[in-house]
Amino acid sequence: MRIVLCYVTKPCHLEQIAAVMPEAEIVDASQEQIAAEIFSADIFCGHAKVSIDWDGVVRQGRLQWIQSSAAGMDHCLVPSVIESEIFVTSASGALADQVAEHTIALMTAWTRSLPTFFRAQQQKEFIRRPTRDLTRSTVGIVGLGGVGRRLSRLLSALDTRILAVDMFPVDKPDGVESLWPAERLDELLPLVDFLILSVPLNSTTRSMIDAEAMKKMKPGAVLVNVARGPLVVENDLVAALESGHLAGAVMDVTEQEPLPVSSKLWDLPQVILTPHVGGQARWRNDKITELFCRNLIRWKQGQPLINFLSDKRLGFPIRGRGHPLWGDE
Repeated sequence: MRIVLCYVTKPCHLEQIAAVMPEAEIVDASQEQIAAEIFSADIFCGHAKVSIDWDGVVRQGRLQWIQSSAAGMDHCLVPSVIESEIFVTSASGALADQVAEHTIALMTAWTRSLPTFFRAQQQKEFIRRPTRDLTRSTVGIVGLGGVGRRLSRLLSALDTRILAVDMFPVDKPDGVESLWPAERLDELLPLVDFLILSVPLNSTTRSMIDAEAMKKMKPGAVLVNVARGPLVVENDLVAALESGHLAGAVMDVTEQEPLPVSSKLWDLPQVILTPHVGGQARWRNDKITELFCRNLIRWKQGQPLINFLSDKRLGFPIRGRGHPLWGDE
């Protein structure tokens, strides 16, 4: 049994994995080595950010299980992997705390006009300027998975009205007023002051927020994208911002990363951008290792895996399908 890793590890992480599966050879591959090392893996844990010949891996027939170190699965769920017998488990929920914290930071930075005041500070200007409120606003959450549910808890403390849509609208959290099927997104759009995207990128969600969707959004609303950039058609977003229909956008992800210097998003004052850092935390890889080790034990014992993708086409684990989710097991 050969376990190949591709995430930032410390010796303690390798020792933790070895203690669970001492019979396995553990290879700590870097991003530079993973494209070659993946072919010798029986189990892979990580997130390859370089090009991987997944079709070749599937044809070889050795890889049995992918444990992603990310919640988003578009980095490995190519058609050949989706159609294969390879087990896939995500890190959904394991990173929800920091992504939700980052989302709140972006939203409150926008409502309290912090970029404006930061620029004023640099000019030594002490001038009062208008701000807006997140407290008691109406927030729409698109995708009520690990991040969406964590956000609903944090936002409820600000007395927000929370509406949500999800492909599997079950187990509505107490802080959410209404949880609707994904098909009712068009009904949600005109009702919310802030629209938060927390869905995976797949064939259904790609470009889901386009010009037509933005026209349905409430005038003066703010778009919040902390999921994947290609969920949004950025040319349409620029047009909606320049026209004044949307008041702003806060984004930790962009359609193309790094965002090209030619993008108008850089210069729009009502936009706040961060470079895909929402998942960062000093304890992130401790949690990934903990999740992987829990699943290794379950793998050896033949138990249902945490965050197992019962339908790989969707790109996320489904609540109530016989496999526990992180935090529920």
